[in-house]
Amino acid sequence: MNKKNALKVEKLTKIYSKKTSKEIVALNNLNLEVQEGEIFGLLGPNGAGKTTFLNILAGTVIKNSGKVNVWGYDLDKNSRQVRSSIGIVPQEINLDAFFSPRQLLELQAGMYGIPKKDQITDTILKLVSLEKQANSYARSLSGGMKRRLLIAKAMVHRPPILVLDEPTAGVDVELRKNLWNNVRALNKQGVTIILTTHLMYEAEEMCNKIAIINKGNLVKADTTKNLLESIKTKKIIFKVEKIKEINKNDLNEIKFSYNKNNEITATYERKKHKIDEIISKIKNAGMEIYDISTEEGDLEDVFVDLTKN
Repeated sequence: MNKKNALKVEKLTKIYSKKTSKEIVALNNLNLEVQEGEIFGLLGPNGAGKTTFLNILAGTVIKNSGKVNVWGYDLDKNSRQVRSSIGIVPQEINLDAFFSPRQLLELQAGMYGIPKKDQITDTILKLVSLEKQANSYARSLSGGMKRRLLIAKAMVHRPPILVLDEPTAGVDVELRKNLWNNVRALNKQGVTIILTTHLMYEAEEMCNKIAIINKGNLVKADTTKNLLESIKTKKIIFKVEKIKEINKNDLNEIKFSYNKNNEITATYERKKHKIDEIISKIKNAGMEIYDISTEEGDLEDVFVDLTKN
């Protein structure tokens, strides 16, 4: 079965003009495709253009040029259908403290014009594990519960696409785990997830596909697996009895760094060198090796590699 595009963006450009200073290009000819059913990560440092991108989808920022298609609807021609195909979970917690989760969801559904008989409030509360708190004041909920309530609010109109902006910002480890389990469960039910994050390990753990943007430009978009396999360098840490410097003429493009705990870190290109070559360099310098550990590269390495230019 052919999967449809949940989101397709072509040559999307947004320029902020300031009267006093020069123009700021927030998005520069951005091309992106997200397929139905994916968990898609949008990665980038602060100021990369991630939030501008989401605000264009939400209809709160007007693009300068380019095409945006959400669930088959063109943003310029069918902005209402675009808005009803997408649920956006903001970074800031913006809940009315004196309403209960149930009231907030019913209110939100009313704003979308969903009649009372078609509202699925209980189902959504269950989905985000808030059924026990359905009638408590929002102000009495913990941070993690508030975060899940925001997800619930974004889902009252049953959008096929859910967009999460930095969903775990300021959330502790336990809550983060819960949140991810909730998001995975939604994805299993067929909801396409797009999330922005600057936490590499989060994207690595959650996303099937990732787009890296920097200063408004798309640097790379690929499957998480391919991005991880593109890492050129690898690290090995050796614990030795006593550190002796390796002869500079013998390095052969392997970088060695030394620290006070009698540890040597060798950084090398995985295609060029074998581990035994590195071990023999250390032994030839007259050092005895006690322990060896390797550090696999992670998305952070890919990210640094791609954004430094």
